[in-house]
Amino acid sequence: MPKMPLFALAALAPFGLLALGAGFGGVWALAALVYMGALTALLDQLSPMVALDAPEGTEFPAADALLLVLGLAHLVAFPLVVWAVAGPSGLAGWERAVLALGAGQWFGQVSNPCAHELIHRGNRGLYWLGVTLYATMLFGHHASAHRLVHHRHAASLADPNTARAGESFYQFWPRAWAGSFRLGWLAETARRQGKPGLHPYLIYGAISLASLALGFALAGGAGAVTWLALAVYGHSQLLLADYVQHYGLLRDARPDGSLEPVSERHSWNAPHWFSSALMLNAPRHSDHHAHPSRPYAALRLPARGDAPYLPYPLPICCTLALAPRRWKRVMTRRLDQWHTTAQTKAPPTQA
Repeated sequence: MPKMPLFALAALAPFGLLALGAGFGGVWALAALVYMGALTALLDQLSPMVALDAPEGTEFPAADALLLVLGLAHLVAFPLVVWAVAGPSGLAGWERAVLALGAGQWFGQVSNPCAHELIHRGNRGLYWLGVTLYATMLFGHHASAHRLVHHRHAASLADPNTARAGESFYQFWPRAWAGSFRLGWLAETARRQGKPGLHPYLIYGAISLASLALGFALAGGAGAVTWLALAVYGHSQLLLADYVQHYGLLRDARPDGSLEPVSERHSWNAPHWFSSALMLNAPRHSDHHAHPSRPYAALRLPARGDAPYLPYPLPICCTLALAPRRWKRVMTRRLDQWHTTAQTKAPPTQA
């Protein structure tokens, strides 16, 4: 299947199931959850297919259009699911729980990559749509911290979103959340010094408060709490992906004390076809750091010896990371193997 139809089908199909689940519950709500979990993992494992790299310089005029559709779908789905889960939707308790779990996974695995792509686009309208998506998940500061902090300091101790070897996700989460909030604020403040207009953090906060107010308007206190819970569930999956994709990888210091440039060596990748389509090629993380403005459909997989590869698809590795002992057993071995491989290759001379 060509790239863009596959991205559209994989990422948009759960939205239809969630909308039907919010209206009718039952099998539709269950289907959304199964799609986001079991079906994605099964398709990744049953077929060894890896989507081919697009030729260098290939244009994807439909790529931004799909981001726009997905962004608008998120803005429809979030209040709809909050109403269905917390409001007078008539759904049974188990239907509400299943719908919330399926929707939270879609927000985490599709809305987050969509927002991430949008904040890297040059179009200001698309950029602010991405900001809005993050802010509805009460994570608006990521729009600043990701661009101004993470891309500059990735794979170093100065980056709060780079997981240290041996650090559990539960240790990483509060450090990354608070650190990215603080450093994003400082970076935006320095960048905007002397410029007119509101500080972006005020805009992020206003959108987040408006989101919680909408949840309250839809279903009272239960609606606000449900919105909060779905938002934390959604943005925690973004932090989980950051944890996995940068786990234990640090840049070497040069003789003058500066760090080597960020390269393919400093992000974990996964080649699996369906989860890559679902997550808009987010598992091709090395190439994104090398070319932040490259659209998701054009991201390329590095050669096996040039970059580290995860042992399983990214969603499975994220699930595995929730069990720290098992995660460390698997990744300590994989990290040692990568370090042995990396030592045989000279580090790149360019970022």
